[in-house]
Amino acid sequence: MLFISIFYQSAFAQKDGYWDKDRATTKEIVVSARDRILIKTDDFPVGTTELIYRITLLDENQQLASSLVSVLKAIPDPTGISQGSAGAVFVLSKVSGSDKCKYAVFSSSELALEYQKKAKKDKACLVQDTPVSKDAKRLSVDKSACLKPGIENLWFGFESTNWILKQKIILEVVPWVDTKLSRGWSLENRKSIINQCETSALARKLANSDDFCVCIQEKMEKKYKFQEFQKLLAIEQAKVYKDFGNSCFNETGASRELYNDLRKQAAGFAKKGDYGNAIAQYATIINEGKATVLDYNAIGTNYILTKQYGKAIKFLKEGVKLDDSELLLKLNLAHAYLLNNNYSAAKAIYKEYQTQNVTDSLSWSQKVKLDFETFKKAGLSSGDFDRVLKLLGND
Repeated sequence: MLFISIFYQSAFAQKDGYWDKDRATTKEIVVSARDRILIKTDDFPVGTTELIYRITLLDENQQLASSLVSVLKAIPDPTGISQGSAGAVFVLSKVSGSDKCKYAVFSSSELALEYQKKAKKDKACLVQDTPVSKDAKRLSVDKSACLKPGIENLWFGFESTNWILKQKIILEVVPWVDTKLSRGWSLENRKSIINQCETSALARKLANSDDFCVCIQEKMEKKYKFQEFQKLLAIEQAKVYKDFGNSCFNETGASRELYNDLRKQAAGFAKKGDYGNAIAQYATIINEGKATVLDYNAIGTNYILTKQYGKAIKFLKEGVKLDDSELLLKLNLAHAYLLNNNYSAAKAIYKEYQTQNVTDSLSWSQKVKLDFETFKKAGLSSGDFDRVLKLLGND
């Protein structure tokens, strides 16, 4: 039971990543007596969040018992290495020579060169002033000044403490790569995609584009590594934004939000008597295939109020095709026929539904009377108004 408990604790504690043994640094150098020398690590892979380094000084003809890479094969992730000196002992080489050296670690070439020329160590991110024959440490992004997000290299500076003979130094550095971060989607890169999205024409139409743009960024992150996306041609990137945008437009509710906002704007324009702008908002909704039956009824009403009866009839008929049971559409269609001097077509509709209600509390006949009053106030007149009211018994 104890073994199982330890196993599960270890499994769940493991980090999602891997030791990048293919891009590990292994360099053997010779330092002259009383000399200082620099070693630049190989480029760290994208997503490097931790690393283990090992320094071993060997006497002439000595060989390492085992490489650091081979030692780390038995360690699933950096949490498997104990903190402090115990962890260092675990990854230390089993052999070392009698020579010793001091060393310092730098995060830039400029600082490293200052060390090589003038022995300046005040700006080093790590200093080992006590001479050692071997050493090993774990550096992590969250705990070490040496390893910062996005850093590509470190510089190790060695100072020989042998006043007579040369020293042979082996430097080994193995990076730990976070699987998610290895895709290149750092905080800054995610922000750049979201900021670019928010400047798009579609995002600017939305009252709140945050969810919409985050959706696009997440889809992009799932499909591409950041470096892959950056290498796409501008026209290819634009298509990616368009395709993901179309998908997120519906998934996030941005579509509903946008068209509801257009409806509110249209209603506001109509209330002020600005029927032209009201028509423009409804036309946008219809042209993009998002119109409801009530949108067709509304645009029909606005066309009637601007004396565009032919257009009113066209859109009201399209609305009727969507829902033949919506009596508000049928009533406006009758009005449009009447004002367009087609009394017979209007009469047939007025007569057919005169016994019904257009809403739960408003009868067809009452609505006709109210609409005629509205038309008169808007400057629309017809000698057939009274004729229709008599037909419906409203005289």
